[in-house]
Formats: sequence, structure tokens, C-alpha cells
Amino acid sequence: MMLLCNYYVTYRCNANCDFCHFGKLNPKQKNLDATFEDYVFNILQISKLGVKFIDLTGGEPLLNKSIVEMTRFARELKMQTSITTNTILYPKYAEKLKGLVNLLHFSLDSPNEEEHNKIRNVNCYKKVFESIEVAKSIGEHPDILFTVTNRTYKKLPQMYDIALKHNLILIVNPVFSYFGNPGLSIKALDYIEKFIQGKSKIYMNEGFIKLRRDGGNNILSPSCKAVSRVIVISPKNEIILPCFHFGKEFVQIDKPIKEIMQEGYYSYYKKNEGRFDFCKGCTVNCYFEPSFAFPFNKYGIKSLKSKIKYGYNKIIKPKISRLSKSNY
Repeated sequence: MMLLCNYYVTYRCNANCDFCHFGKLNPKQKNLDATFEDYVFNILQISKLGVKFIDLTGGEPLLNKSIVEMTRFARELKMQTSITTNTILYPKYAEKLKGLVNLLHFSLDSPNEEEHNKIRNVNCYKKVFESIEVAKSIGEHPDILFTVTNRTYKKLPQMYDIALKHNLILIVNPVFSYFGNPGLSIKALDYIEKFIQGKSKIYMNEGFIKLRRDGGNNILSPSCKAVSRVIVISPKNEIILPCFHFGKEFVQIDKPIKEIMQEGYYSYYKKNEGRFDFCKGCTVNCYFEPSFAFPFNKYGIKSLKSKIKYGYNKIIKPKISRLSKSNY
């Protein structure tokens, strides 16, 4: 069952993060943005194929001038939406995006202003906190997303303090082995796993930790469902197979997506998902989050506890709090 669409609405970015490559592209290039017309055509199709969740991603997704219309259209189709932003443009779009993003994530890579700006190669630290205040003032409750690396994992307590101060959830996003970056060391994993225990305002999929301890994806018994659970669409109106990070096939969407999925090459990638040589040891979060959904295995079981905790603290607990206040 197809669960998720990773829709790259732009390849442009107004930052140049150490652990990413989009900042190397010229942010002024317009042909790196998805068009709203292509987006509508594609989303209508994938919604009929059962996709319920769409991650509007990039690059920096707020650089696409149609981002508000894109988000609104997905919500009109009853799809759950997520956006992760470096927040540079968020105050400009905050009011227009209000109520349209189910999971709104603000990236913060360090509690230290100088370090965060150095990692991002742009002065955006203060923008994160301005955006938090703007979001909360209009009733939005973003998460703080901390892409943790072997250099920054010991900053986790300070990052958690920031989340507590602003009454937000801290998402620990472990960097993966890609773009020339090493994955998290066992020492870092030990530290993170110990720290998150018993803390309510912090989320990390514990299945990620288990996967990394096991050495990543095993091509003889793969955990990855990057083709059968996820559809990846590029700004150039292509389906990328088997996934964005190891794209080998770029299929132009020039006919109904359902027909494309019936082609022999699509079946080939689906049959071999997680089994290619380049899949060995993979820990790319974008694909393992939905891959752990079902059928349940040891990673799915580990991730379930994390998801229940996140759902309770993100949705249920705030509702209980609001109901309690309304009774007084």
C-alpha cells in the first residue's frame, strides 16, 4: 500500500547546510520549482492510489511561490501535510499557511547561534525563534527539528531545554550516511538513546536507532519499502526510482501515474527494493519511517512506542489541556 509522497516542490535553497547539497544550486533558477499545474495533476492521481500523507519538501519548500496553494489543495483532498523549513521565509507565509500544515517543522541544528549559522552557512538562527513566536501567536504549534550529527549530539540537553522553554516537541533527526557524511557513531546512538528515555517533549523513531545498530539495511533481508510505500516526485515532474537519494530512473509523468506503475521497469524496482548493492547499509530516514509501518517487524515494534508518545504529546495531550481550560 502506498502511504507517502515525498514531493520535491523545489530543488532551490536559501541556505547551504553542511549535510545537504541543495544549497549548491542557484536559488534564483526558476526551472528548479514544480509547477502548480503539474502538482494538481499528480496529487489528484496519487490520492486515488491511496496516498494519505504528503511531505512538501526541497530544497527550501517555501521558495516555491505556489506553496500555499499546494498545501491547501492537498488538505482539500483530506491528505495530511508536512513541511520542514529553515524559517527564513516563514514569517512571510505564516498567516497564509495557518491550518494547512499538519506537521510543521522548524530546523535548528545547534543551541548556539554561531554554530547553527555556520552549519547552515547563512544567518538564520534568530529567524527560527522569530518564527516560533509568529507561529504560536496564530495558534500554530511547530516542532523543532534537530538534525543531529557526530559533532552535535552532545548538544541534545540544551536543544531539549529550548523545546521545553517554548512548549514544543523536539524531533531528533539522525543524520544518515549520504552526501559524504558519516552516519551516527555507536557512541552518539548510546548517548541519544539514554537521553530520550522518559522525556515527553522529545521524539526520535527508536526503530532508526535499532536499524543503525544493526548496520543499516540488509540487502539479503531488506527492511526498505521505498518503492511500494513511497512515491517520490521531482520538481521536473518525474517519478524517481527507486528513491531520491539513489535515483537510477527518472520517469517523466507524461501519462497517468497508475499506468506508469504498471510498466515493467517499475515492477523491477518494486521487486528489488532494498536489495540493490547501493541499498546495503542504508539508513535514509525518509524511507524507513513509512517502511516500518507494516508488516510489523523488530523495527516496526521499536518505532511504535515512539509514534504513540509523539501522537499523545502532539495531539491528545493539548486537546485534554484545552478541554480542561474550557471547563473553568
